[in-house]
Amino acid sequence: MIFPEINSKLPNTPESIFSKMSGMASQYQAINMSQGFPGFKSDDYLKELVFKAMKDGYNQYAPLAGIPELREEIINKIENLHGKKYHVDSEITVTSGASQAIYCGISAFVHPGDEVIIFKPAYDIYEPIVKSNGGIPVPIQLKGKEYQVDWEEVETKISDKTRMIVINSPHNPSGSILSREDMLRLEKLLKNTNIILLSDEVYEHIIFDDRKHQSASAFKDLAERAIVCASFGKTFHNTGWKMGYCVAPEVLMKEIRKIHEITVFCVNHPMQRAFAEYLKNPETYLSLPNFYQQKRDYFLDLIKDTKFKTVPSAGTYFQLVDYSEITSESDILFAAKMVKEYRLASIPVSVFNIDQQDHKQLRFCFAKENETLEKAAEILSKIG
Repeated sequence: MIFPEINSKLPNTPESIFSKMSGMASQYQAINMSQGFPGFKSDDYLKELVFKAMKDGYNQYAPLAGIPELREEIINKIENLHGKKYHVDSEITVTSGASQAIYCGISAFVHPGDEVIIFKPAYDIYEPIVKSNGGIPVPIQLKGKEYQVDWEEVETKISDKTRMIVINSPHNPSGSILSREDMLRLEKLLKNTNIILLSDEVYEHIIFDDRKHQSASAFKDLAERAIVCASFGKTFHNTGWKMGYCVAPEVLMKEIRKIHEITVFCVNHPMQRAFAEYLKNPETYLSLPNFYQQKRDYFLDLIKDTKFKTVPSAGTYFQLVDYSEITSESDILFAAKMVKEYRLASIPVSVFNIDQQDHKQLRFCFAKENETLEKAAEILSKIG
């Protein structure tokens, strides 16, 4: 054995719950409502635009930061929605999905010993990235089954070692959102500090019941310290394309691009051409709240007479389902049982919480065809 002992940077990182549950779904031929990807096709027109770009010869490296045409369209979108004008040359980078944007944003600024505040439950890439850079995650549990921020607790956790705070709204896995009051409270807490804000906004266009997405870009003092990360994959039903972007003040973006350059350098050129054209029609993203709310409402209506209890998701394409009236089993065991015995896969929420705090909730992805939602509801109606 050449390497008898490997000093792993992430020695205690388990298999992702998404990989585990999707693997079980495949093994037991279950309906997979666990992993967060849409179960329907992306727009044929968008795919035609990619093919056209390929035929037109856009098959070599794109500029490091992304093609100017796409950066301009993204900046216009943000200005129209949130009133913030980023500079096309120095404050935006097109990335290989939002995950790479998040990786670059954390890696560019977190040094050994730096603390990063992360709200739990949290998407499971934040902490490993912090740890791999020698940083120290400082978890704060969102409160109750509706997952609200306790800003007084946040204030107590901020120290002279705090380098970054990570927020995610609309929130995965809970489907909750940060309100304008939340963002103003955060803005006040960070005033007169050197703390960087990383705002994961991949579900920015999937928000319901006439609520408004409160982007960090929309708040002057936050925007001056924020790295805002977004996803074309989540927005336009093509997660496998791995296309996203981030925006940030020039002083931050300069460092982010250094990490971007040595990881991927640039991202898919023909797809950038396609998105640059596609974004010229704002309805491609402005229509999404209504589209997904219909999915959410249809799923909730189908299961309203079951023993599963719900509070309608405020955003994302995830719905939490409370099974506490059915069994006292842990959510991990109950989720596994549902796959094996009922052929329906979901995500147990406790794996994202501090000390695996268990509220007896499962996360279902409702970005599926109605037929899939109907089959899932039929199964849920037979449980308990």
